[in-house]
Amino acid sequence: MIGHSPKLKPLQRLFAPPQIGGSGFGLLQEARDTAFVFGVTKQKSQPTLVLKLCGPEPLTKYVVAGVVGLQIVLAYLLRSTPFWSWKFWAVAYVFGATANQNLFLAIHEISHNLAFRSPLANRLIAIIANLPIGIPYSASFRPYHLTHHKSLGVDGLDTDLPTALEAFVLDSIFGKAFFCTFQIFFYAIRPMAVYRIPMTWIHLLNVVTQIAFDVLLFRFASINALLYLLLSSFLAGSLHPLAGHFIAEHYVYETVTPTQRNPDNKVPVPETFSYYGPLNILTYNVGLHNEHHDFPAIPWTRLHAVYDIAKEFYEPLPRHESWVYAIWRFIFDENVGISCRVKRKEGGRIVGGAVKWKQSEIEA
Repeated sequence: MIGHSPKLKPLQRLFAPPQIGGSGFGLLQEARDTAFVFGVTKQKSQPTLVLKLCGPEPLTKYVVAGVVGLQIVLAYLLRSTPFWSWKFWAVAYVFGATANQNLFLAIHEISHNLAFRSPLANRLIAIIANLPIGIPYSASFRPYHLTHHKSLGVDGLDTDLPTALEAFVLDSIFGKAFFCTFQIFFYAIRPMAVYRIPMTWIHLLNVVTQIAFDVLLFRFASINALLYLLLSSFLAGSLHPLAGHFIAEHYVYETVTPTQRNPDNKVPVPETFSYYGPLNILTYNVGLHNEHHDFPAIPWTRLHAVYDIAKEFYEPLPRHESWVYAIWRFIFDENVGISCRVKRKEGGRIVGGAVKWKQSEIEA
């Protein structure tokens, strides 16, 4: 379980050492990851085992097709159901939010080119996965997310990191409850407030395809069918069990020692936390988040194998036992809050159209 940590005041969040660069297998978060990767690869059989785990997962495209189809069918079936009825909201919460959270994480998986070998095919299936979400975002998500990997915790680059304004304004039980309820909007708006990425033809295709889908759904079903999908997306990023992964992945619940707190000591603070529970079945194993950040070229179906290969490294790390409890503690524990994130002053870099980059640099 995650232990208590002294709450970090807004504008006084942890300043960790700059991020270390990548290895042959993926991106490294910090010095611990460097030791981990080199520790694994020095053993004769393990490099081959890890390399065999890399590459696309053919199953992903079928899961995406099934969930997209399910949401379209449910939207059509609810076309005449009143929006404010208990049935509409119950279906949206239980089935719709679960399905759209699954699609959020399908797009996350696809952003690492893990559905097809072809980058273009990955971009296109991400646009398809985006359809039931109602709002076009898959094309923009990828460069922001890859920058999150390259620049974990770097202020001004990692858009997963709450801004100082968020930490200041929402530093209370009410503020944290508001954040958890409406966090989908924070994740949607914050990246554009931190830095802008240029539009590409993929972005345009994403927008045009989504608008066409929404119009067709409205035309051949009803406005309620479209509202069902939008409500599903909102609830997926609100007070929903699967939304716990947003909080659990990088917020620091750990005790931060004085030695770790001093950046001059260059002692890494645990900043990524895994969850190994049953909800991973619905979320592309995103709970195995340490494993994902250590080896982002390995798809969801093989992350448990990473854990098994390097169990001696992963087993001692702090973890979450429940995403629901992670949300509960985040809101009600005064020692945990929006300011409890590892933050770096510098390091990393932007990935995507905003800078020149090589395809080989981001496919991991």
